[in-house]
Amino acid sequence: MSSKAAKSAKAKARADRAAELLADQEHQRKLANLRRAAVVGGLLAVVIVATIVITALNRTDITPSAVGSSEYGVVVGDADAPAEVVIYEDFLCPACGAFEAAAGEQLAAAAASGRVVVDYRPISILQRFGPYSAESLNAFLVVKDAAGDDVAKAFHDLLFADQPSEEGPFPDADDLVATAVEAGAEEAAVRPGIESGARMDDVEAATEEATGAGVSGTPTVLLDGVLFEDGDSAEDRAINLLDAFS
Repeated sequence: MSSKAAKSAKAKARADRAAELLADQEHQRKLANLRRAAVVGGLLAVVIVATIVITALNRTDITPSAVGSSEYGVVVGDADAPAEVVIYEDFLCPACGAFEAAAGEQLAAAAASGRVVVDYRPISILQRFGPYSAESLNAFLVVKDAAGDDVAKAFHDLLFADQPSEEGPFPDADDLVATAVEAGAEEAAVRPGIESGARMDDVEAATEEATGAGVSGTPTVLLDGVLFEDGDSAEDRAINLLDAFS
């Protein structure tokens, strides 16, 4: 298979898994709402369930801290830009990978031109699939601390460019170190922290910070402090987000 065909096949597989994950997240959210409403009983419970489901599908109660205020994220662009975007993401989340593939380069260009400031806030909520969700975020935080935000953003981009399936196989510590070095970090500065899981406490703290703000799935995207859900897929949402501030 040619390199171009292989890349296309991988992108399609990622998009398919993104759609599946979004559907699973929505299904689980509906089940949770149904369980909560079941205690009411009878016809009243049915009415309440319907109301809760509609509310869940139109959440507006995400309350992130100000752009640049989280110590766990990376900000790209001028703080005085006319538009602000916050993205909560998991490095294992296929919907996040699809969103990044569709909007990553354009967001970077828009930030470079002063049209938007983007606050990337990786979290770890897919640990049910294995350790990579947390290990990749630990590595990101190690790179950020050792090499700065620019290298951390390059590392972020490389992780999504070669994102594994939730079924694995997953990159190990050596792979993450190699990716960090490719992004511009010094191996001696990042290997100990990546191998030992030195920032795992901060992985938990970053995730708790996000869930405390109301984040329950990834990607969660906010435009000027308001939850942005315009689109039926991660790709659609990415395109519509770009159009919203262009």
